[in-house]
Amino acid sequence: MRNGIVVVGNGMAGSRLVTGIRSRDRDVPVTVFGAEAEQPYNRVLLSNVLAGAAEPGSIGLVDPAWYGANGVDARLGVEVARIDRDRKVVVAADGSETEYGTLVLATGSTAVVPPVPGTRDGADGGLPDGAVAFRTLDDCRTIVAAAEGARTAVVVGGGLLGIEAARGLVGRGLDVTVVHMAGHLMERQLDPGAGRVLARTLRRLGIRAELDATVTALDVAGGRVRGVRLAEGALPADVVVLACGVRPDTALARDAGLAVERGVVVDATLTSVTDPDVRALGECSQHDGTVYGLVAPAWEQAEILADLLTGADPDARFTGARQVTRLKATGVDLVAMGETHHGDDDPDVEVVRFTDAGRGTYKKVAIRDGRVVGAILLGETGTAGTLTMLYDRSAPLPSDRLGLLFPGVGGATEADSPVRMPDAATVCQCNNVSKGRIRACWEDGARTAEEVVARTRASTGCGGCRDAVEGIVGWLAEQDTVPAG
Repeated sequence: MRNGIVVVGNGMAGSRLVTGIRSRDRDVPVTVFGAEAEQPYNRVLLSNVLAGAAEPGSIGLVDPAWYGANGVDARLGVEVARIDRDRKVVVAADGSETEYGTLVLATGSTAVVPPVPGTRDGADGGLPDGAVAFRTLDDCRTIVAAAEGARTAVVVGGGLLGIEAARGLVGRGLDVTVVHMAGHLMERQLDPGAGRVLARTLRRLGIRAELDATVTALDVAGGRVRGVRLAEGALPADVVVLACGVRPDTALARDAGLAVERGVVVDATLTSVTDPDVRALGECSQHDGTVYGLVAPAWEQAEILADLLTGADPDARFTGARQVTRLKATGVDLVAMGETHHGDDDPDVEVVRFTDAGRGTYKKVAIRDGRVVGAILLGETGTAGTLTMLYDRSAPLPSDRLGLLFPGVGGATEADSPVRMPDAATVCQCNNVSKGRIRACWEDGARTAEEVVARTRASTGCGGCRDAVEGIVGWLAEQDTVPAG
């Protein structure tokens, strides 16, 4: 299979690439290696599994039977040990060798485990019982098992993943404390004001936050975690979840002599700058100095690369992506995009802000040269569609800025309303699905939200746009029944 495509990594990026290749070309040989033995799954929805709101099987992306039915050689549960670029061969951990014409690295990221005492006190020299680094579905199962009969939990890390883990554990009845090194939660996406409102919201949900706090060690006794030690005091816990961030998994690429900075360095065709026969996408890749850690850019890269590898669009190029972060857990709705840390003292930036800490609401829009350059919506996200569209397209803004914060106010287009939303508006950010595409599906015979989802994949990423998709389908159904005047 010298001319075949070999994909290393079967997560959200790799599986999307494989299905995209096969939808465009039924004949090209494709082999995919997945370190995890199960079907690829939606990592964005792991917090729902942790909270008990979803079963592990419900977040799968590709049925294992699909591979055989579509002529894809899937090596699930088989890790790749090394890449021999001279012979153009992938060597697996089981000793097998697979030739490639094009090699695609989609190895994703690995969880960061802080190098503190106690993290190597387990029976196998790893984490002790009751301590888990939250990254995979197996990690999720381990946390759920550890939570059985437990009363208290500490989550180390107050970023997006840490907040999701904490919300999931509270949903299982545990008393949860988040320990975070920074002065406010989710400091990469939120400014201090939004961080304070988020902390207050979490307190109402039963989650305490210890800020400006550093974990100096895990407390371990008899091979089991008993809590964490801080620079000032200690926190006992039956379960400790490490959500300390991730780093691109570039070990294979580095060992193979490929150019690696934070990620595998690629150009606009997602080709390694070192080897024209090697591509990389998703969290392990670095394009124009940026490593994208969100699902929407990874899926966009997968579609572009599928076009290039099959010849469906030889001119396809990845030119970068706007990053929109969404957190949608029970009791916490959050959308953040772009430059969120501007203050009122910046003379070049106009800031529009509304805060109602008692209701858990914080809204902020940063504007430069009449264009949205950043926004935060916490607690009430009714204008998220409008702001995302304005941010994505650098579109001109309405004169009444209140419409950016409150749906239906002033002259702003209420993009979350199917009636007013323009066809060009992006409904599903993860899959880049516009209202116009949903309308086209309707006109082509899709009459339910499920049929639209099946054709467009809208709402299969973070799930935050499901209500909008259903609203558009419902509105289209109403229009279809209106008699002609």
